[in-house]
Amino acid sequence: MKETTAPRDRRIPLLDGRGDIPVVGFGTLIPSPTATREAVTLAIESGFRHLDCAERYLNEHVIGEALQDAFSAGVVDREDMFITTKLWNTNHRPERVEAAFDASCRRLQVDYVDAYLIHTPFAFQPGDDHDPRDEHGAVIYDDQVNLIDTWRALEALVDGGRCRAIGLSDVTLPKLKLVVEAARIKPAIVQMESHPYLPEWEMLEFCKKEGIVLLAFAPLGHGMEPNLLEDAVIQNIARRLDMTPAQVSLAWAAQRGTAFLTTSVTPSRILENANLLSIPEEALMEIGQKIETEIRFNSVVDTGVPGFIPRAPPSSS
Repeated sequence: MKETTAPRDRRIPLLDGRGDIPVVGFGTLIPSPTATREAVTLAIESGFRHLDCAERYLNEHVIGEALQDAFSAGVVDREDMFITTKLWNTNHRPERVEAAFDASCRRLQVDYVDAYLIHTPFAFQPGDDHDPRDEHGAVIYDDQVNLIDTWRALEALVDGGRCRAIGLSDVTLPKLKLVVEAARIKPAIVQMESHPYLPEWEMLEFCKKEGIVLLAFAPLGHGMEPNLLEDAVIQNIARRLDMTPAQVSLAWAAQRGTAFLTTSVTPSRILENANLLSIPEEALMEIGQKIETEIRFNSVVDTGVPGFIPRAPPSSS
């Protein structure tokens, strides 16, 4: 049957009827509050219907303001938006989870979220300091809680009705399997770095088997070196199809069955990323067969410390 839904408007159903997630999503890891609000506003106006947020990004309040502006102006209704946010590492203890969730909802100015993810499977020392370190600069982990304890607290949020789906982020396949085996409510979403230099085929295969959506972040390589968008294979396909390298990479992400997130503060790029195009099957095969570079740009899966979020400078006081 011919696909009649525009690629930008396609959605992937979530487990157990917990809604559906747009294939195209907008990531909100943007340092400047002003730039965040402007970018989120333009993203919504451009057709993005998924916003990926996090307590750790320190800008949920600004995103909430942009959402309320969009709702008030009639640009979009709340029911048409898919809003994801994440539990930070310092709140893994079960008694801290609901308070952290409520605080995110207040900042985002929403009554519910569509998905709540454990930001990383690493528990940090609980407290107000997002990046607790000892006198040697090493992260202080919390050995008084395990991932399944935290997962049970997320399941309780779903039971409460204000969180429609739950999932994990920055998790390895072995840890994901542990949660799936122990879960009463299975993860609906797993957010991972993934792009042609890090296809994560084994993770994707497991997720498809379990009915879990793999949500790819950094699908364009996050502008880091080696630069994915300057790869000869991607460049050649883009020239042949009269597309940009970014369009080719995002098409690859969508057509292999993942949802994905892009982030930009540049209006032209936000518009380009919102308007997803398709590429022929032979181009998909070419990316899989000819690209030999393998690299992970973000080491968060090994430490729980996000590689794309700079550490706060030491206090001068």
